[in-house]
Amino acid sequence: MAKVTFLTDVCKGCGLCVTACPKKIIRIATEKLNKKGHSPAEITDQEKCIACAFCATMCPDCVITVEK
Repeated sequence: MAKVTFLTDVCKGCGLCVTACPKKIIRIATEKLNKKGHSPAEITDQEKCIACAFCATMCPDCVITVEK
């Protein structure tokens, strides 16, 4: 099973990972802010992840790690 993790304190919430995900299981959090005051990205359903790593490839700040 794939595992996706985000360094939420570094994420600026740009949303590139959201648009890159073919399974549409990443969203920008609406209820929380990180240390920098941004709403970070989060995964909504870890079970549906196919470990394609499109999200990690698109992230300009390299805050996403995908493990198979």
